[in-house]
Amino acid sequence: MAVVASEAGYFHNEEAPFHGAKLLLMEGGRLLTCLRDDFEHIPFPAHWDLPGGGREGSESALTCALRELAEEFGLHLPPNRLRGRVFPSHQRPDMVSWLFTGNLTAGDIAAIRFGDEGQEWRMMPVAEYIAHPRAVPHFRRWITTVLEE
Repeated sequence: MAVVASEAGYFHNEEAPFHGAKLLLMEGGRLLTCLRDDFEHIPFPAHWDLPGGGREGSESALTCALRELAEEFGLHLPPNRLRGRVFPSHQRPDMVSWLFTGNLTAGDIAAIRFGDEGQEWRMMPVAEYIAHPRAVPHFRRWITTVLEE
């Protein structure tokens, strides 16, 4: 897989179709999380999740991540504050999913306006998320991988 840096500063894979994009947004050892709704028809009901979601139409991975962040948390971050990495998609093994990483400021956190998906949001310590029994399992691995790189 060819993963290259773009002029915007994030990584992209020009060869692989992608399923969705998530964001690992951190501030002082904590990451932005949301508790998923408790509906049987969704993946990982009542689990702690990262912002992000599925691709819509032909949008780019970065556009997908930023759209989801705006919908879920009311945040509008500039693209140059994010870096991306691909992982094998959990739901679609024939595709990849993206994890964009970046830092939040106290002002960003104060500006959060939680949307209508999910039960609540939290800035959760990374170690707590990794150990949490209701953290989305493959996101624990993704976070660990990114933080070790």
